[in-house]
Amino acid sequence: MDPLLLVMLVVLFGGMWFMSNRSRKQQQAAAAFRDHLEPGQEVMTGSGMYGTVVGVEGDVVTLETSPGVETRWYKPAIAKLVEHPEAEESYDEDDEYDEDDYDGDEYEDDVDDDAEYDDVEDDTEDEDGPDETPGMIEDNRRD
Repeated sequence: MDPLLLVMLVVLFGGMWFMSNRSRKQQQAAAAFRDHLEPGQEVMTGSGMYGTVVGVEGDVVTLETSPGVETRWYKPAIAKLVEHPEAEESYDEDDEYDEDDYDGDEYEDDVDDDAEYDDVEDDTEDEDGPDETPGMIEDNRRD
């Protein structure tokens, strides 16, 4: 048997073992997560529905998707726990509403957007003939 073929087979089987071992660990972690579901946790299902766990009975998880609406899900359909990001208290002085900048209709920093078009002449009417709708193809066939 060729030594190069033997090395390739060992690398191939080693890669397959590594990938299957990794996916097995992920499946075990997901199963452990589902086994420890408790009421009050916010979760997301595999189909993307968010809800709060209301109860767990065997392989059935009851989720409250909106106030007063409860749905029952098969436990393996729960995909992940939703973790809310910590609310950062960022205060920026530029975000503050300043009454001095407000004069009723617009801010002082805003520029009249129509001012740049005031000097443009209206090209819609031709002196030679009637207006043509842009994009229309003229029919030059003779009868």
